[in-house]
Amino acid sequence: MTTLILRAASRRRLLAGFAAGLVAATVAVPAMANAQSATAAVTLFNVVSPRDTMVIGLTAAEMSALGGSNPTEALARKIAADGQMTVWHYVVGRGEGGSLVMAPADKVALMAAGIVRIESYRSAHPVVAPRS
Repeated sequence: MTTLILRAASRRRLLAGFAAGLVAATVAVPAMANAQSATAAVTLFNVVSPRDTMVIGLTAAEMSALGGSNPTEALARKIAADGQMTVWHYVVGRGEGGSLVMAPADKVALMAAGIVRIESYRSAHPVVAPRS
């Protein structure tokens, strides 16, 4: 009789674990989709100066305003033509669920005279778009 009770309890735990896994998967899929759409909405660049490097991000609207077929070249031309540009500085931080994300930290001004190189940057973490 005890073995029947233990088996029933084991089955209940197994079913409860399976149900919890389904709920977690159902919640994770929309979160991943949101992260992917945010990633597509922001283009990241690595800006190298003689003193340091920093990751910056431009929204899709900012990128379309730059024009051009090559995003890195379009950004470099814009900064060279205007002499400076204000952009979002991106850093690794914690997202809503505690996972690592690339998030905007501050608005910074880039000066053409201090930039040695601009490279496209691909983040290992989901990218969060700046709030308007």
